[in-house]
Amino acid sequence: MNESRWQLPEHPLRASAVSAHAAGVVFVGGAAWALRAGLHLTPGYPFAAAAVFFVLMGIALGFLNDSHPHARFGSANLITMLRLALVALVASLLVEQQSATVAFAVVAAASAATALDGVDGWLARRRNMASAFGARFDMEIDALLILALSAFAYHAGKAGAWVLLSGLMRYAFVAAGSIVSWMNAPLPVSIRRKTVCVAQVAALVAVAAPFVQPPISTIVAGGALAVLSYSFLVDTLWLRRQAR
Repeated sequence: MNESRWQLPEHPLRASAVSAHAAGVVFVGGAAWALRAGLHLTPGYPFAAAAVFFVLMGIALGFLNDSHPHARFGSANLITMLRLALVALVASLLVEQQSATVAFAVVAAASAATALDGVDGWLARRRNMASAFGARFDMEIDALLILALSAFAYHAGKAGAWVLLSGLMRYAFVAAGSIVSWMNAPLPVSIRRKTVCVAQVAALVAVAAPFVQPPISTIVAGGALAVLSYSFLVDTLWLRRQAR
């Protein structure tokens, strides 16, 4: 009988992954508790942040057995997991009362997650631990960060509901691939795509800053969305040409 994709691999990979998962939940809960005290957040914030991390990390580990050929989880994936922890802290702030201090916390956490982007890939290559799992894990964290920041921009009144398209566009693209077969084909590595992703995050981090207000925040978010839309259009047209 084939193993379920949700079943973690056998020891030692399973042990290291489960240990990392547990340590991550403790870290997120502790960090959120410290933020709660410093930012006067609701008592439920630490539990919400830990729950978000627990669920998302659990989903990620469900794919470990399929695309991680190494014996251990690896330090590179731990860096990516740290980025997920920061995203969980940001996402959980969406339900809190908005203030300048909360906005600064979002900017700080998102900036740290962005600064760590690329470190995990470099470390994986340096230690010969690169894997399809690690590459996909890193990409999904980028997408989640953009989604969280776009939701924060809307929630804080920095832009209209259209800004949510910045976070939802990638998921719509993936969903389209499950319906239209030619859109599910692999895309080549693209510097343009990576640059647009970094620019999108940088723009949304700037929008989240408390001193950036409409109409400036609206213009920045709108410009970033336009560039992102162009990038997805280029990829879609390329896939269409390949299918023909």
